[in-house]
Amino acid sequence: MSRPSPFGRGQGEGHRLFLRLSLLAVILTACAPSASSPTSDVNALFTQAFQTALAQFQPTETPAPTDTPIPPPTAIRTPPALPSTFVASQLNPLDTPHTYIQDTCEYLLNKWSSTNAAPGTVVMVIMFHGINKDSVDDPSDILASDFRKMMNDLKDQGFEAINATQMADFMDHNAKIPSRSVLLISDDRHQGEYFNDHFRPFYEKWGWQAVNGWISLEDGPRAISIDANIALEAEGWLDHQSHGYIHNINMGDSSTDEFIKTEFEKSIADLQTNFNKTPLAVIWPGGGFGLRPVQFARGYGYRLGFTINPRGPVMYNWIPLADQPDPARPAYLAEGYVNDPRMVIPRYWPYQVQSNIDTVRNIGNEAAAYAKQNQPIELEYYDILCAPTYGAIP
Repeated sequence: MSRPSPFGRGQGEGHRLFLRLSLLAVILTACAPSASSPTSDVNALFTQAFQTALAQFQPTETPAPTDTPIPPPTAIRTPPALPSTFVASQLNPLDTPHTYIQDTCEYLLNKWSSTNAAPGTVVMVIMFHGINKDSVDDPSDILASDFRKMMNDLKDQGFEAINATQMADFMDHNAKIPSRSVLLISDDRHQGEYFNDHFRPFYEKWGWQAVNGWISLEDGPRAISIDANIALEAEGWLDHQSHGYIHNINMGDSSTDEFIKTEFEKSIADLQTNFNKTPLAVIWPGGGFGLRPVQFARGYGYRLGFTINPRGPVMYNWIPLADQPDPARPAYLAEGYVNDPRMVIPRYWPYQVQSNIDTVRNIGNEAAAYAKQNQPIELEYYDILCAPTYGAIP
């Protein structure tokens, strides 16, 4: 078994150095002159030889590495706080805008896509119960002459009519529609003559479509109007949507499941059979609705629901509703609690249209200006948090 070197660390090189110096010492001693020579000369030679040998074993100096600059860490971008929801001063204080798109990135993508409707695009929904040629006894009706003036005023103010599918696509995805749009809904399955007399002239002049809230109960009025309405639907400008089956009994949270199902299922079956379509909108009979009827409607595939509450116009992800009853307007049922704004969309009565055209137009203009003001903030937010997943906004 070998004994450990006495030289510790670097023992190999140290051991060899020791042997060489020892050998050198022996040689120098052997070659040393006689005793008469001075001892100091031998010592000097030995010292010189030792220093020479030692110098050969000094470690070579390694040049210090050149410092490589380290780039600074990438700055972490903090997303800005998003602006609050636009509030229109023209609305009743109890009618506040309700949003419904939960995904902020989806909302901003739809809002700012150049292929979609521009911010501030507004829809005025109008309901008609009767257009009378001679006199008006019911305040919900309108004289034919006033109807024609109303339609011309809407056109003069830059409005264009859309159908229910366009409305649903706009409300769901901000699909492109005219920046000032109007949805004309006539309740209660009028006869073909009614639409030919009053709505057809505006379809032929401007391409304006209308919606017929169709009651599906098999009774006398239906038998009179069914054939003409089928023909008008086939022409492509009268859009039939659901107005219930029995219709004259409102749906609400006290309604039985069987009643609600009958109202939807028989209406859907009727429109599929006679109008070759599945309805996407329910015009709530009597303006009645509730949490359960709304849930049933969604279950059957409905995308829109319309009340008789004239709270204001609507925009993408922006619907004015009330969260509590208003003693000053007891007939207006509060809608906020259903938590589905698209299923309780407000409508204007005909007598309110003339006085509210400017209001609707101004709300759209103000919303557009507010959006423009906040565009840099919203686009920066989208770029930081949304673009990595959703991609760039078209």
